[in-house]
Amino acid sequence: MTHDVSPAVPSEVAPAAGTGRSHPRTPPAGRLIGLDLARGLAILGMFAAHVGPEPSVGGPLGWTMELARGRSAALFALLAGFTLVLLTGRPQPRTGRAGSQAVRRVLIRSAVLIALGYALTSMDTDVDVILACYGLVLVLALPLYRLRAVTLAVLAASTALVLPQVLYVLRAAVEGGSWADVVIARDPLARISGTDGIVELFITGAYPVLTWLPFIIAGMAVAKLDLTRPGVPARMALTGGALAVLGYGGSWLALHLVAGARAGVNAATDTGAAASAWWSDAVGEDPAAGIPAWLLVAAPHSQTTWSILGNTGVAVAVLAACLVATDRSARLRWWAAPVIAVGTISLTAYVGHILALKAPAIDNLSDSAALPTLLVFAAGAMLLALAWTRVFRRGPLEYMLHTATNPARLIR
Repeated sequence: MTHDVSPAVPSEVAPAAGTGRSHPRTPPAGRLIGLDLARGLAILGMFAAHVGPEPSVGGPLGWTMELARGRSAALFALLAGFTLVLLTGRPQPRTGRAGSQAVRRVLIRSAVLIALGYALTSMDTDVDVILACYGLVLVLALPLYRLRAVTLAVLAASTALVLPQVLYVLRAAVEGGSWADVVIARDPLARISGTDGIVELFITGAYPVLTWLPFIIAGMAVAKLDLTRPGVPARMALTGGALAVLGYGGSWLALHLVAGARAGVNAATDTGAAASAWWSDAVGEDPAAGIPAWLLVAAPHSQTTWSILGNTGVAVAVLAACLVATDRSARLRWWAAPVIAVGTISLTAYVGHILALKAPAIDNLSDSAALPTLLVFAAGAMLLALAWTRVFRRGPLEYMLHTATNPARLIR
């Protein structure tokens, strides 16, 4: 999920004028270092969600772990939409032969991501692998790559408003009938992957395509903006903040103003966490179908309109902060170089941490070892990424993905 737009390595450094310290060189044209920083933060956030302490530890650590849950994946999805526009032409969409090649390059990447996602899922770790969802959502969003930023923003808002309600109805239909079993029995993807195939991808999975499409489209809209214009990143940050307040704040108001809403959520989830369902993952994922109060929740994995608005807002604000920080501060780029390096090889880092979870020493860790394990994962990823990106342009899996798309160049 990286963008191959420059041969430069983000962590490449040079001495800053007037100092004896090394600082990153100014980002070369065409390379958005802030994008790599945001992607690196998303990967580290996924580490926190998968191997870190439970938010129930409380305090600043628990709050930080809570923030990582769901919102890291949403940030990564938004960045995937940004990357889709980079691949198909930014600032102007590619046309003619170049456009056809770009489209096929994205389709090949998507196929590889879907296959890789199912390969990781077959390892049966505790992680809900999101790569298959990303791959399919990129295919669905691809026809939109020539649209303007405003049109894409309207589409993102519309899908965020409509598709969660569609998903709710479809999940209720799955619970109430046997048609899904018939579809699964005849689905080649289900037979090949050993999962519920298309039904799982679109409806019943942890990352249903229907409610992750808005993140990709929102990322495409952001990518269409002229980020070099003064004030654009600041407006992005304000927009992100407004969306976060609208999503989480709207859920809080709804849960408090709608009669019986919190009681319904508590009864549905059996967690007693409805009081924090407007922002916390403690409420869990979507409960049994047929609970209308669930549509008022904004928990990061709840697949509701409120959660999409809130998570999108956080993702846009984080991306804006990363773009501004890396553009204005050479010192910050130097300090953030390890995280930027992780973002440069994000696919390798993501797959690598899932493979590491299969190690016996990791699989049987106690709760008290969660924080040390997270620190080891994060430090190991940053050190390896730094070392790798000082020598190579792309990560190992990024090289594989790039090579797999080479046949697209043969299109005339």
